[in-house]
Formats: sequence, structure tokens, C-alpha cells
Amino acid sequence: MNIDKRRRKLYLKLLKTRTELKQQVKSKSLETLDQYKVQIKLRKLPRNSTKTRIRNRCILTGRSRGIIGLFKISRIKVREILDKGLLPGVQKSYW
Repeated sequence: MNIDKRRRKLYLKLLKTRTELKQQVKSKSLETLDQYKVQIKLRKLPRNSTKTRIRNRCILTGRSRGIIGLFKISRIKVREILDKGLLPGVQKSYW
């Protein structure tokens, strides 16, 4: 399994626990020592379970740069598909 897919899976798995711990850290009702303990629990979660580690990739090639968000395809593949006329509702512009 590719690294990005593993990161996405881990992110979804630990999303609930991570958000609960973050809410506990931000809450004013906890004492300072308890907040510190919650912060330690939060730090012990794997780094790859954060949203910032996830990278947008092309669903066809796996390319990580030049991704067009609407289609989740790299700009190169989008151009190839547009040249063939396989993408409905999108027209190549001429001037």
C-alpha cells in the first residue's frame, strides 16, 4: 500500500480521538497539570495521523504536483483527457 493511502487511513482512524484530545487541551475547566497530561497523550499519537501529512495525488498516476482539485487528476492527464474529448462538460479553449 502506498504511503499516502496509509496516512489517509490512519488519519480517519484517529480523527475522533485527536479531536477529543484537542478539545480537552483547549478547555478552561481542566487544571494545568491535567492539560499537560492530555498534551502528552496527544503527542504520543503517530505523526502520520495528522491532516497536514496527507498529500493530494493524482488518482490515475500518483503524481503529487499539479493536481486540479475539481477532478483530482494531474494537469498532464487532464490535458490528455481533454484532447481526446473524454471529459464531459469541459471544452478546450481556442483563440
